[in-house]
Amino acid sequence: MKTSAISLTIPSTISDVERDTGLAKETLRVWERRYDFPRPERDTFGERVYPSDQVIKLRLIKRLIDLGYRPGKVIGYSSDELQALAQKTTAGKKSEPARPHPELQTYLELCKSHQMEAFRRKLTQAMLVMGMKNFVIDLVAPLITHVGDAWACGQFAVFEEHLFTESVQIVLRGAIFSVPQVNHSNGSPRPRVLLTTLPQERHGLGLLMAEALFAAEGAHCISLGVQTPVPDIVEAARAKQADIVALSFSTTMNPRHVSDSLAELHARLPESTELWAGGSNAALRKRPPGYVHVCELAGISSAVAEWRQRQRQAAT
Repeated sequence: MKTSAISLTIPSTISDVERDTGLAKETLRVWERRYDFPRPERDTFGERVYPSDQVIKLRLIKRLIDLGYRPGKVIGYSSDELQALAQKTTAGKKSEPARPHPELQTYLELCKSHQMEAFRRKLTQAMLVMGMKNFVIDLVAPLITHVGDAWACGQFAVFEEHLFTESVQIVLRGAIFSVPQVNHSNGSPRPRVLLTTLPQERHGLGLLMAEALFAAEGAHCISLGVQTPVPDIVEAARAKQADIVALSFSTTMNPRHVSDSLAELHARLPESTELWAGGSNAALRKRPPGYVHVCELAGISSAVAEWRQRQRQAAT
């Protein structure tokens, strides 16, 4: 018996869509009421399920939001119109050099041709030559930006972006594992850094890059991975005697929720534990509270040095 192509398309649950697009469940429900999109179907249990064409459109909308558009301005466009707008916007924003690293195009071509073993091997070799800090800041970060732009322009499929992300994670974890543990018996402060994201933040690549840079600075890193509830972050920080709780925030999280969660963490963490945050969320750009140290990847080295200086001054 032949199976039609349509029957092979399995609708996505709301959790699948959240994981695939980076759009929170509550955001999807609000858009459904406010903009009449998406238009989920219902399964036999009455739960929302989303056809693949709607998921594709949601991915494009999310990309345009990352590029600065408001949902209400683009949600009524077709997928083709969204794709064209993303391509036009991406091309218009390119005022900096297209290739921050001389061999950047080579890495992109390896991904596009699905030579992932060669891609990971080349990344590993680059890390050994460049050193951890330069590798993360000058190669990995620009690669992530270019892959995102290539996806917006239709040059990368979603699965190819996922292959890229998984390969970068494998290389970064291996690099972090290979960093020798620093002996702090000479009196140099650690610090002990607890790294994670909040439950609404599923993106972990930025967090992993931060962990690599902290490790390169001799910090003792304790990673909880992504999507950790606030009470568990507080409990882990106390149990592990963390000097710093470092969080990563992408544009997928509601800025107000970011601010509220940071305030709750500040109130519940030990007074001696500093709260650091990084990422592209708007809450970190518009007058962040004084109790949060906003830190770019390139600033981690100097921020750790300043933390150590403060500890030495406090001890004298």
